[in-house]
Amino acid sequence: MPFFSDFFGRVGRVARGEANAGVDALEDATFETTVRQTVADMRTELNKVVNASAMAMSNYNRLDAEYQKYARQSQEWKDRANVALDAGNEDLAKKALAKKAECDQQANSMQQAVTAAQQASEKLKAQVAELKRKIDEGERTATTLVARKNAAMAQRKVSEAMAGVGNADNAFSQLNKFEQSVAKEEATAQAFDQLASAGKDDDLEKQFAQLGTHGVDAELAALKAERQKTKLGPALPKELAAGAPMDKTSA
Repeated sequence: MPFFSDFFGRVGRVARGEANAGVDALEDATFETTVRQTVADMRTELNKVVNASAMAMSNYNRLDAEYQKYARQSQEWKDRANVALDAGNEDLAKKALAKKAECDQQANSMQQAVTAAQQASEKLKAQVAELKRKIDEGERTATTLVARKNAAMAQRKVSEAMAGVGNADNAFSQLNKFEQSVAKEEATAQAFDQLASAGKDDDLEKQFAQLGTHGVDAELAALKAERQKTKLGPALPKELAAGAPMDKTSA
């Protein structure tokens, strides 16, 4: 079924084209809102990172507090062992040092966890600071983008108006279309007028042709009369023409 496959493929392209055009128009209409929302989403992500960082820092603070507690207790038991020795009681000093050893063991076992938690906390703090910097930069960029977008759209509308093209609701474009429509109607009316007056012009030409023919006929008659006079000779006096006798003296 190649025909139907091609048909539905073309219909799909048209539908996708219309959908994309609609999305483009929607993005243009809501550009500023979309940009602002993007920055707001960045701040939402920042809040999530801050919460995660706070939990990591809280974990480090808790571990470090435990570690510091065992470190203080270790020092306290050491001080007590010194007091016991000063008093000459070695058994009590040994007991105090045994407690110190327990505290040192606890502190040593926590040392690695504290170090790891501290490194994670410092890394997260640096990431939060970097993210805040990017968001501040994004807000400035968003403001600039909105201003540039508005300026570009205004420039495009002015250019379209000057060129007489653009959207269907462009007044300049509509006026040009009206002018073209009127010019077409005028040309059509002129064509019909020429067709209507074609017979009248032919009659007029015939009348002028007849006038020219009459002039030739008159000239032909005059020429014939002139030739006739030449053949007859000079004209006779009126007396001879009337049959009166001639004067002998003059003869």
